[in-house]
Amino acid sequence: MYNYMYMYNMALYHKQGHCVITLRMKTAVIAAVGLLGVLCQCLRTEAVITWDVVRQSAANWTGSLPCGEWDCECEFRKPKGCCCVAKPLFELEEATFMRMVGLWDKLTKLTQDIDDCMGGRNIAFTAFMLPTSGCFGPFTRNVSIPYQNITLNQGYGYNAALGAFTAPHAGLYSFSYTVYSNVGPANERIYYKVQLMKDGLVVASSWEDNREDSEDSATQTVLLHLKQGNQVYVELVSGRSLCGDTLGYNFFSGFLVYQLAEM
Repeated sequence: MYNYMYMYNMALYHKQGHCVITLRMKTAVIAAVGLLGVLCQCLRTEAVITWDVVRQSAANWTGSLPCGEWDCECEFRKPKGCCCVAKPLFELEEATFMRMVGLWDKLTKLTQDIDDCMGGRNIAFTAFMLPTSGCFGPFTRNVSIPYQNITLNQGYGYNAALGAFTAPHAGLYSFSYTVYSNVGPANERIYYKVQLMKDGLVVASSWEDNREDSEDSATQTVLLHLKQGNQVYVELVSGRSLCGDTLGYNFFSGFLVYQLAEM
């Protein structure tokens, strides 16, 4: 009986001891967790306090702040929400805009140069005498031939009222003319002379004076350097005549070969 009581007391003692140990361990764990929480809160508070101190120190600094290209005034001394790279971005935007303006000006000038060049090249004309069974001439003085049937007049350099071409631009021009006359019956005298003129000076001429041919023609082509405003025309020499051109063979034409700087 005594042995059973002894064994029961020993078992009860060990169980109580185990409970005490377990309770102590739980208490130690809770204490450790609480201590860690307190330490973390302290560290966080310390970090916030440290950054506030740095920020306040920068705000109170009276000298220049070593921020490089960044805007320290914006970062430390102005309200939240301001863009600290506003100035560099504005300068970049301004530089980009000015470069685009420059490119646009260059593009506009290039377009104008191309238009001037192409506009200068688009100079050409062709004009014919009106068909007639009669004669043009003879006259007592030299008379410019009126080529009134205009089939081409690019650049509007040819004036039908004057029978003359006025150069819109300085350059090298090509001019051609054909003179034709038909006096009709055999043994009639065919008698004409025409001259290509540049500002009153003879450049080229074609003539015919015989009774062997009642019908004849001639063609001339020349290249001329012209200044702006120079005039070129074809004139019939006094005392001569052009007859029987019922199909409009007499014509005068010209075009700009290439443009030149004012000579």
